[in-house]
Amino acid sequence: MKQLLTLLLGIAVFQSAAFAGPDEYTGDVKDVRVVRSREQHPGASLLWEPYIAQWKPKHLVVAYGAGIPGKTDMGDIYASVSTNDGDTWSEPAFIFDHNQRFGSLQFGYANPVLFKPPGQDVLWCFAMRCSMNYQHSEDSQLVGAFSADGGRSWTPVELAMHYTGPLIIVAGIQQIMENGQPRYLLPAHRNTRRNDPLGSRDQFMLSSTSLLEWRLAGHIPQPESGPVFLHEGNLAPGDAPGELKLVMRTATAG
Repeated sequence: MKQLLTLLLGIAVFQSAAFAGPDEYTGDVKDVRVVRSREQHPGASLLWEPYIAQWKPKHLVVAYGAGIPGKTDMGDIYASVSTNDGDTWSEPAFIFDHNQRFGSLQFGYANPVLFKPPGQDVLWCFAMRCSMNYQHSEDSQLVGAFSADGGRSWTPVELAMHYTGPLIIVAGIQQIMENGQPRYLLPAHRNTRRNDPLGSRDQFMLSSTSLLEWRLAGHIPQPESGPVFLHEGNLAPGDAPGELKLVMRTATAG
């Protein structure tokens, strides 16, 4: 079976139309387009973690990872562009290339997140960067790149990080206004207990006013009923004005 990276224009509802009555809800998906298939990436072990953003009306950008064989979840990050509202997609461009060396260092990448600041003609991609001597990406650092031409080419930048521990990101950036100035919030978590019984599993928030400099904004508190593994949080506006809501996955804390 082909492994396909697909863009679903709507929300998939797992209910077969063949068994739905005339008045039953059959879902919101109207059409499906294939952005890229694994067969179009010779040597890739998988395509994973797509993230979509809008540059202009009908101009969409999808970033995704192409996995390195032998690694759990590390690889290259690509961007593909559509200028007809998702009907067709361009040949992908590298955002982060694991073959690029920094002296003797070489990195794998994972989990791209796209963000276009309101009112700016710049599209950012944030991702995880992990040394290639690791098996998986649990010990990654935050890395960034920007595009000023709608996702067709990318310029990597080194971020100023005041949070210095490992992190994992999967969800998008939320902009809030603070004293009339924008502040950007990025959910992240760490899971150093995967290979270290004395490690930690924590959900936290990074904060920036420039998208270049990031600080630890705070940790998400554990429930009073007992510790759990809070991770992969997704931040969104809440129900009340000025309120934010963080939805997280949970697992046992052990």
